[in-house]
Amino acid sequence: MRLFDGDKLVLASHNAGKLREIGALLAPFGVEVISAGDLGFDEPEETEDTFAGNARIKAHYAAQKSGLPALSDDSGIMVDALDGAPGVYTADWAETANGRDFPMAMEKVWNLLDAKNAPSPRVARFCCTFCLAWPDGHDEVFEGTVEGHLEWPMRGDLGFGFDPIFVPNGETQTFAEMDPSKKHAMSHRSDAFSKFVKGPFSGRA
Repeated sequence: MRLFDGDKLVLASHNAGKLREIGALLAPFGVEVISAGDLGFDEPEETEDTFAGNARIKAHYAAQKSGLPALSDDSGIMVDALDGAPGVYTADWAETANGRDFPMAMEKVWNLLDAKNAPSPRVARFCCTFCLAWPDGHDEVFEGTVEGHLEWPMRGDLGFGFDPIFVPNGETQTFAEMDPSKKHAMSHRSDAFSKFVKGPFSGRA
């Protein structure tokens, strides 16, 4: 396990929701975080069929372009009754000619479940993979999940992506109804991040 010993980190993401969440998680560690978007980097094409594969593409691209260690996050939702879809294609399912439309994507998922007469609870999980890559090509990968089920109609406006229809196990609120601090404490991103800070960031807190 390679330790992170610098004071600057590039966050390899243009997603405002992810930037907010990861920025909040990194705040206690005294590291200056610069986003790939702020640096004017393009988003590399994600050609892998796993979260880890796509996380590696993004992190290595940002590390090579910036000359700094780069942290990427690839995440999505996997629905059991849809054989794990949309999975790594979660964002693609929301793509339209005018940008990403997640309400449309959530309705698509629900309609597909209805078409299959999928029983309740409609089990799903959010998955997240962090990759920390260095300019020399080394990387470390950390995976997190949160289990739950989907409900309809959409509820809440505090989250992003598929949060308005996802209810984590043991809860009654969707992620989009929860106070962000409560969501962060149990999310797939928090799970991956806790493994990350026990690895490359161990000793910094």
